[in-house]
Amino acid sequence: MSPKHIPMRTCVGCREVKPKQAMMRIVKTTDGQVEVDPRGKKPGRGAYLCLKRSCWEKALRHKSLDYALKTTIPAEVEEQLRKLAQIMPEEEIVGITWQEKEKLVASAYSGGGNAR
Repeated sequence: MSPKHIPMRTCVGCREVKPKQAMMRIVKTTDGQVEVDPRGKKPGRGAYLCLKRSCWEKALRHKSLDYALKTTIPAEVEEQLRKLAQIMPEEEIVGITWQEKEKLVASAYSGGGNAR
């Protein structure tokens, strides 16, 4: 029996290839909205980021998300992404579930504290 296939994705911040489950998906939905997609299931064009602060900051600074999503991210959405970047840890989070990702996003949008 062959081993189970693990989908791999490239981080738009650091350009490292990692398992899809270990990353956060940002999606441009079919109606053109840019959103964080912790479950990775929303329809639309997606881009992935590692769960560490430096990747988020680099992607926002160099407009890598704009390029990957083929859109200009609105200022208010970019501000929300910057808030989320601020609560990301310096070191990458390993073994995170989609439920924990949702809590992380919710805490950033509510002005909450640190990750995990």
